[in-house]
Amino acid sequence: MLSDLPIIPPDTPLLDRIEQGDSLHALNTLQLLQISEELRGYLLYSVGQTGGHFGAGLGVIELTVALHHIYNTPHDRIVWDVGHQTYPHKILTGRRGQMHSMRQADGLAGFPKRAESEYDTFGVGHSSTSISAAMGMALAARQQGINRKVIAVIGDGAITGGMAIEALAHAGHERPNMLVILNDNQMSIGHNKGGLATYFAKIWASKFYISMRKGSKKVLQKIQPAWELAKRTEEHLKGMVAPGTLFEELGFHYIGPLDGHDLPGLLQTLENMKDLDGPQFLHIRTMKGKGFQPAEQDPVGYHAVNKIEAKPKGPLAAVTEAKPSGPKYQAVFGRWLCDMAERDNRLVGITPAMCEGSGMVEFSKRFPDRYYDVAIAEQHALTMAAGMACDGLKPVVAIYSTFLQRGYDQLIHDIALQNLDVTFGIDRAGLVGEDGPTHHGAFDLSYLRCIPNMVIGAPSDENECRQMLYTAYQYPGPAAIRYPRGTGPRALIADELVQMPIGKAREVRSGKQVAILNFGALLPHALLAANQLNATVVDMRWVKPMDTKIIETLADEYDLLVTLEDNAISGGAGSGVNQCLVERHLLVGVLNLGIPDAFIEHGASEEQHAWIGLDGPGIERAIKAKLNSVASYAPTKEHLSL
Repeated sequence: MLSDLPIIPPDTPLLDRIEQGDSLHALNTLQLLQISEELRGYLLYSVGQTGGHFGAGLGVIELTVALHHIYNTPHDRIVWDVGHQTYPHKILTGRRGQMHSMRQADGLAGFPKRAESEYDTFGVGHSSTSISAAMGMALAARQQGINRKVIAVIGDGAITGGMAIEALAHAGHERPNMLVILNDNQMSIGHNKGGLATYFAKIWASKFYISMRKGSKKVLQKIQPAWELAKRTEEHLKGMVAPGTLFEELGFHYIGPLDGHDLPGLLQTLENMKDLDGPQFLHIRTMKGKGFQPAEQDPVGYHAVNKIEAKPKGPLAAVTEAKPSGPKYQAVFGRWLCDMAERDNRLVGITPAMCEGSGMVEFSKRFPDRYYDVAIAEQHALTMAAGMACDGLKPVVAIYSTFLQRGYDQLIHDIALQNLDVTFGIDRAGLVGEDGPTHHGAFDLSYLRCIPNMVIGAPSDENECRQMLYTAYQYPGPAAIRYPRGTGPRALIADELVQMPIGKAREVRSGKQVAILNFGALLPHALLAANQLNATVVDMRWVKPMDTKIIETLADEYDLLVTLEDNAISGGAGSGVNQCLVERHLLVGVLNLGIPDAFIEHGASEEQHAWIGLDGPGIERAIKAKLNSVASYAPTKEHLSL
């Protein structure tokens, strides 16, 4: 329970003396053990105060301490994969005093960020990138003659990503001097248990074994049959106790699996491996949420936590009630998916490692034979869906907007080009808040609009989302419905599923002079501005095909058309309206509102919308400014018709 988290700072006498990662070099093993305990206690406290990613950081405490003790960081490069593992790293590298600002406006990012610290060697948001980036750094050091160690730390299932496998294969070919550490916290590949595995792991990491291996290799290679026998014997021994043969075949020297919470063992092994040439692979076993029992028992549920809110005291406590909240959009999707699966046994659900986040838990339990979690492999997910659609199934792909970017080639060539019947539930569309620019769904309307055969819907509330998903599912081709993170305006959700006319908008509010064409979940903000300006508001609903007839009517009746979307202005829904007006030679003032040509930093989503003028007051200000500028120099429609 979150109530078990400390609410006052723990005593950290030794950690208080650590200013940068290099401060760990002079400490002995006993002191490093104490640092680990203090670091774990401080992480529990700080995340409780700010919220954020939780379990993964607790699992890499000992590894983080060992890496900064053994290696000369930041000269030596540590590249973290699945960046939410890096809270302990941030605490040890001069940012402890800023941890209270984690994921807040103008505060620390929740992931490694090069602009934040020289210790953050590579920006991380999406997974499975560390081996490729670290290999690039190792090759750069080799080419420039720099004596530098490069370490990639990959975990939380990121090794399952196709990009990681590609990098492993290439590293075996190029043979850079680099170390890949697999943090196997049971969110990735399996591990072998027992003392024999640990015993052999220690032998394989020992300097005696390594020197003997090198010496015997030189001798036995001259006697080919003896060398082949020795090589096969070593591989069979390793294969009995560890999943190392695969990595050896890829060209890595494999060590492991080791207990990732055994700090003395980690220190000894890393010291032994530090000066080895070529690609090295260290496999460690850790427990996600280590040191906090609820997180140990529920690593998925405690992947991230909200901050501990102070409870009111005294008379106020008796009258304080929780604010009512409707279902999250992901829950709307999950309910629709189950309802649809009951009706149609051709439906299959696919997710790239986002079962909980995408609202598919109930579906996975009720329809296990029709549920496919492909791990962190978005490209594979899309092409697999294409194959299913070719042979009579109706796949529904639940995917975050930011992760769909990783399967763009497959979306175009494998699905849209063949006009296959695949439905996309695109979650986390628009600005997502504290996770920041790596996770914003800021580009999906732009990159989807240009693909032939695509149908694209942007619902403005929960019921519209449900009905649009049903409509997209009925459409016999690729169709995508995009919806935001979190809750909506608490619209009444109908049990009945109704097929909507594709490409038809609806007028929500009638006004004068200005018409706001809203695409998606910003409709409440549009209405706030419209109420102040007495403007018309149209819920456009469909981005492709777009309701061109209503655009023609509005262009004829209003002085200014305002497009509104939680997407990049460049190439987004507003660009589609502009294109419609140009193609039809319609002369009317236009204002496109959306995400500007910039990456929006982390903070609360309400703050982010306010920063870029997509809240009610911001929309109102922009429209007033546009009307004033038009009045000052623009010709009237009567002038333009002369």
